[in-house]
Amino acid sequence: MQFAGWAYSAIMLTALVTCSLLLRRYQRNLPLTGQQKFGIGIGAFCGSMIGAKLPFLLTDWQGVWGGTAWLAHGKTILCGIVGGYFGVEVAKKIVGVTSKTGDTFAVPVAVAVAIGRISCFFGGCCFGKPTTLPWGIVFPTSPIDSHLPRHPTQLYEAVFHAVMAGCLFHWQSRGEFRGQLIKLYILSYLAFRFVTEFIRPEMPLWLGLTGYQWSVMVLVPLFLYLWHRDAVRMRGELRA
Repeated sequence: MQFAGWAYSAIMLTALVTCSLLLRRYQRNLPLTGQQKFGIGIGAFCGSMIGAKLPFLLTDWQGVWGGTAWLAHGKTILCGIVGGYFGVEVAKKIVGVTSKTGDTFAVPVAVAVAIGRISCFFGGCCFGKPTTLPWGIVFPTSPIDSHLPRHPTQLYEAVFHAVMAGCLFHWQSRGEFRGQLIKLYILSYLAFRFVTEFIRPEMPLWLGLTGYQWSVMVLVPLFLYLWHRDAVRMRGELRA
């Protein structure tokens, strides 16, 4: 257990450092001042941290005011990524940035999440339902049926985000999906998460779907609207 704790912390720190270094590289040529880049980075960090905790805060109002809910371990990467997106948008308004920055976040975030999911694997959290598949893994940290092999959904996610990082890098190098890469990444992950929720031990909320699946059904139309809005704006700028 002590090794798992150290591994979780070390790998998560690696994910954060890697993300920071990649962001510096990808944002090197942005027409922004150092202060503006720092402000956007703070917005991304704060937005992702608040988003990651938000579902747990909403279910523990007493803990919110007492402070315990903020310090508990519960976090969700789904809302963390979405929160980071909107954190950047808010920060850009505050520091006066009007240029597109989303493409610079796509690859760094995907790489960081891929690494971070490996830390979840070593930490014994975010595992899936029991399975008879040969790659099932026993997670002693499971509160029930801890002796049963389970889907290593953390590794499924690590592979997904790593593949997405490669695809995003390829598309960016070819100039494809310009200005839409971060939204493409988020939409892809929303679809992936909706499907993999069926092999996660989450309690169904309504109509057999989990809270995360209902969140996906709200977020997909929102990000499709944002995609359409930005596509219209970019077409207008090309005509101008």
